Amino acid sequence: MSDLFSAAAAERLRDRAPLAAQLRPRTIDDVVGQEHLVGAGAPLRLLVERDRLTSAIFWGPPGTGKTSLALAVAGTTDRAFEQLSAVTAGVADVRRVIADAVRRLGESSRGTILFLDEIHRFSRSQQDALLPAVEDGTLTLIGATTENPFFEVNAPLRSRSTLFRLEPLSRKDIEVLVIRGLGAQGREADRAAIDLLLDRAGGDGRQVLTALEVACAIAPDGLIELAHVEAALGTSALRYGRDDHYDVVSAFIKSMRGSDPNATIYWLARMLTAGEDPRFIARRMVIFASEDVGLADARALDIAVAAAAALDRVGLPEAQLNLAQAALYLALAPKGHAVAEAIWGAMADVREGLIFEVPEALRDAHYSGAREIGHGVGYESPHNDADSAAAQTYLPASDHPQRWYRPGPTEPKERRGHDNV
Repeated sequence: MSDLFSAAAAERLRDRAPLAAQLRPRTIDDVVGQEHLVGAGAPLRLLVERDRLTSAIFWGPPGTGKTSLALAVAGTTDRAFEQLSAVTAGVADVRRVIADAVRRLGESSRGTILFLDEIHRFSRSQQDALLPAVEDGTLTLIGATTENPFFEVNAPLRSRSTLFRLEPLSRKDIEVLVIRGLGAQGREADRAAIDLLLDRAGGDGRQVLTALEVACAIAPDGLIELAHVEAALGTSALRYGRDDHYDVVSAFIKSMRGSDPNATIYWLARMLTAGEDPRFIARRMVIFASEDVGLADARALDIAVAAAAALDRVGLPEAQLNLAQAALYLALAPKGHAVAEAIWGAMADVREGLIFEVPEALRDAHYSGAREIGHGVGYESPHNDADSAAAQTYLPASDHPQRWYRPGPTEPKERRGHDNV
């Protein structure tokens, strides 16, 4: 009788669960996105289908499907599946799961998978409690984390686990989730409402399904319209079509190039408010740091790369501060184009057939017999004799102009005594 009541309670809980939980995949075939892991011939799919999965860490931003993927693995394998959250579980819970796994292995030779959500919340000592069972195969651990496992997971546990990086869901993936969500709710939505959900998703499937569920709740029976989604998101739709994407990012880059901090911050705000992919913005700033600032301020690249890393680690909305700091730094930095012109010019010449032989003095001479054939002979290291090194030839004599690096007034000059022509 208790089993009957338990089954009924579980069924009611499923009916009342948030939409994101209702749509959890039952098998690996139901997973949306992460094709690099679960697509045909992908590594995780092959390991699961062949029941060869060893301990693993699922690492990625919120809403990318770490828990869903673990549950899909559970639905695909014959192994028993236990689930704990590091937020609420302790060492006693881990020991209980291990004891059950040992008993299960002895009674029926059936393995056990432990899914530990938010594994980074476990202390070092709590993580150490898992190590013996993972090491001897009593448990197959699947840990999920939004944090970099190289910082947050013990090295011994990490070294016994395969790291699988989950990427933010694409717009196409998010649309699949929205359609499934509408089907589960028995509702329809107009195109503008769906597009706004997709624009605001930011690669987070759980967030978009939560917004969709709220929109369904506040809309009267019938079609879900743009106003319902705006109310669910707490924001108004901002016109930002395909043309706007290219035009606004162009204005952003040109404002940084023109050293206008106010225009730079406005166009950045426009992109972020419209739901532009923040990783795209960060990538454009990393490129800009070398293409438009370059050696005029070599720290600009460090700042841009740090902002991109902070975005990965912190996520929006907080990372808007990191992006803003980098954008303003790039706008206010001195500008130099010599790096871009140097590599573009050299590559163009190589493609057109300018192929120099490596001078004998610069050839690899670390192996026995190299000097007997002239390799390395005549090379002067600047560490040993700076004056001799200054006269060293690093390119063979040629009629072709060998001046690809042409520094501007804000960029460092050459130190070899050449005229800057």
